[in-house]
Amino acid sequence: MSPPLLDQLAEILQKTQSFLLIGFVILLRVGGIVAMAPGFGETSLPARIKTGVALAITLVMIPALVPRLAIVDLGASPPIWLISEIAIGLFLGFGLRAFVFALQIAGTMAAQSSSLAQLLGGMSGEPQPAIGNLLMIAGIAVLMSLGFHVRLIEFMIGTYDVLPVGEWPNPEALRGWGVSGIAQAFSLAFTLAAPFAVTGLIYNVALGAINRAMPQLMVAFVGAPALTGGGLILLALCAPTAIAIWREAVMAFLANPFGAVR
Repeated sequence: MSPPLLDQLAEILQKTQSFLLIGFVILLRVGGIVAMAPGFGETSLPARIKTGVALAITLVMIPALVPRLAIVDLGASPPIWLISEIAIGLFLGFGLRAFVFALQIAGTMAAQSSSLAQLLGGMSGEPQPAIGNLLMIAGIAVLMSLGFHVRLIEFMIGTYDVLPVGEWPNPEALRGWGVSGIAQAFSLAFTLAAPFAVTGLIYNVALGAINRAMPQLMVAFVGAPALTGGGLILLALCAPTAIAIWREAVMAFLANPFGAVR
């Protein structure tokens, strides 16, 4: 071989190694996020599909992140960026997973308030009431149909501006961000389940008043079918609005995941 050809092969080999190293660094963070993101991180989804999704997203993100990662000295201290990227990916994935927890908590509260806790439950890998399962499936379906994967990729690329490769994240900032995320998830769950909780409270107060007025009447046998039917009607009326509110909360998080925490 002529020297120019050897030089070209060496340059190609060097660029290939750099490309694979950058792809590996991106995959560390993407893998943690995909493993816990709504839709992609469900226990019912096979691990092969999750791995394929993570690799596909990594290939899409490489062209956008090459200019940022090319200036990072990845060979200086591999254990730092190796551990930090895995931790960042899992932490960000947990932030997205909190929205799924919010749907499950809301479904549990609604089911307990409307006596629908045992109806059609246990359809997923995690045991939960029927309403929680229904809300989770509907929410994920709405997210996927409205371009969640595109917003998720934009979210992942934007995280490199706040949490660059090769630097340890600020533990105090991440602690505050995690606590605020959990608080937001519980607040969102209470918001979604509020109609069922209020209706259940009114039902029990009315049932107690009827029982005091007519002690000889078996109000439990009369009111149980009404509560179940009312719960189903309320679910049909409130579920679309609840899913819309939940989706807007997820999209707001993807647009500004860190808020005021830096």
